[in-house]
Amino acid sequence: MSTEHIRNFSIIAHIDHGKSTLADRMLELTGTINDRQKVDQFLDDMDLERERGITIKASAVTMNYQHQGKTYMLNLIDTPGHVDFHYEVSRALAACEGALLVVDASQGVEAQTVANAYLAIENNVELLSVINKVDLPAADPDRVAEEIDHIIGISANESFKISAKSGLGIDELLEGIVTFLPAPRDKSNQPTAALIFDSHCDQYKGVICYVRVFAGSLNMKQKVSFMRSGRTYTITELGKFMPEMTAVDKLGTGEVGYLIANIRELADVTIGDTITDHAEPALKPLPGYKKPMQMVFSDFYPGANTDYAKLRDAFDKLTLNDASFSFSPQNSPALGFGFRCGFLGLLHMEIIQERLERENDIEVIQTAPTVSYEVLTKDGVVKRIESPGQLPSPNHIEELREPFVRLEIITGTDTIGAIMKLTESRRCKLIKTDYLSTTRVMLEYKAPLAEIVYDFYDILKGISRGYATMDYEFTGFEASDLVKIDILVNSVAVDALSLIVHRSKAENRGRKLIIRLRRAIPRHQFEIPLQVAIGGKIIARETIKGFRKDVTQKLYGGDVTRKMKLLKKQKEGKKRMKSVGNVQIPQEAFMTILDNSE
Repeated sequence: MSTEHIRNFSIIAHIDHGKSTLADRMLELTGTINDRQKVDQFLDDMDLERERGITIKASAVTMNYQHQGKTYMLNLIDTPGHVDFHYEVSRALAACEGALLVVDASQGVEAQTVANAYLAIENNVELLSVINKVDLPAADPDRVAEEIDHIIGISANESFKISAKSGLGIDELLEGIVTFLPAPRDKSNQPTAALIFDSHCDQYKGVICYVRVFAGSLNMKQKVSFMRSGRTYTITELGKFMPEMTAVDKLGTGEVGYLIANIRELADVTIGDTITDHAEPALKPLPGYKKPMQMVFSDFYPGANTDYAKLRDAFDKLTLNDASFSFSPQNSPALGFGFRCGFLGLLHMEIIQERLERENDIEVIQTAPTVSYEVLTKDGVVKRIESPGQLPSPNHIEELREPFVRLEIITGTDTIGAIMKLTESRRCKLIKTDYLSTTRVMLEYKAPLAEIVYDFYDILKGISRGYATMDYEFTGFEASDLVKIDILVNSVAVDALSLIVHRSKAENRGRKLIIRLRRAIPRHQFEIPLQVAIGGKIIARETIKGFRKDVTQKLYGGDVTRKMKLLKKQKEGKKRMKSVGNVQIPQEAFMTILDNSE
């Protein structure tokens, strides 16, 4: 097909603004799916996506659309809306020339809308503004069109007003896609260059690569090279998602589809790599993707009925189709052998944990998530620290740096005061205030990631009665006055309970922490001291009292020395038990260290 009749586009939006529903209506109107195949959230095929009502993985589909007697090939890549899956959105945009920016007609422009719009502009992607849910009673499409004009710069009269649920305005939107979005550039006579924008592993077919052809073509039985890894394969199957995998003989310039070439290990495929012809290779690879930067780290240890090898296999499986997740072996004196895992954010971590337990039927003990830090040592070496246990001793540290983000909060003007009070308590600095309308405002902050990554969003939603939205973008590491808090359980420092905090909050946080730990750790048959240490100095102590068995129960009268003898024997036994006793620390204890509430 001529590139003039191809349109590659993404749907980008804030979470819950109707991306997946809009994709469903387009599939129906173009006849890509019939009534028998019809289900809500058609492209969200993971159980977790359906249950939570969110998109986690980007997915691709090809639709044929008739317009003015011509057939157009529309390649849609549906993307996630949550801030943690920003990386999936950037990958999808690199494979497209256009994008639909979907905004809810009653909610208006949200923080993630702004972030995704800027991401599209950075990728030189043409934007079409789409105002969805115009049939809701609270809808105000004119106000929302003005907001889009003010913040993103798309003229108010250029927005498409639709209802993805009822199908209102979808025909006009499809016409708009072929009229206003650019076609791919015709590079069909150049050497083959195709970008891998995603991949997953099939137990029968091996690795399936999702590709977008930028130059030349891919053909059946063609011998191709992967430019980054240097490996060579022969294509055994080519196809498109229509929406099921449908085999074709050729993928031409501008087309999106999949490729299978007897690749056994997903580790052999790098997302962002360029596929080219082995005999006549492209001169240089396509610009790939920046490697995703994990910002949240947590330790996973095997729970009951799970062994280390089974947990490792489960992690290997997960990394096959999630390039933004990483893991490395870890050993803790209290918990044994496990893994240190890196995530893009807390929702990403939750999703991984649920997938681990569901898809592999295993149980895990998970430590409290922490962010990564940078340490400048006295020798002038900069090290990345992913857990408090990796921190060198204080006399080797020249400077300790923590990650900062640019935080954008969009809220109603009536809750500005309460939100400013919250951000101030979390060490955030206000950079600018931008009024979107008479009732809505965007606040931009410079914020330490450690202070906002855990419960900040929940508290923000509570303060604003559910209206405020936030988005953050990592800006870099900066020096801060940070200290490490060590928790000693029965005189043994437990690495998994250590944390790095700002010095101004360290003592207060440490004292509150062991009070919560005292409640979370069950009583044993011996007394357990809990201590907080900062830089080797003990600053607080709590004690979990031991159970006491009534050894004098069987005595009925007689000389008091018999009673004293039994109690003395019990005391000696407890001493011995304490020296060899292993304290059982439940999962809740690890999570108590996340509670920032004052």
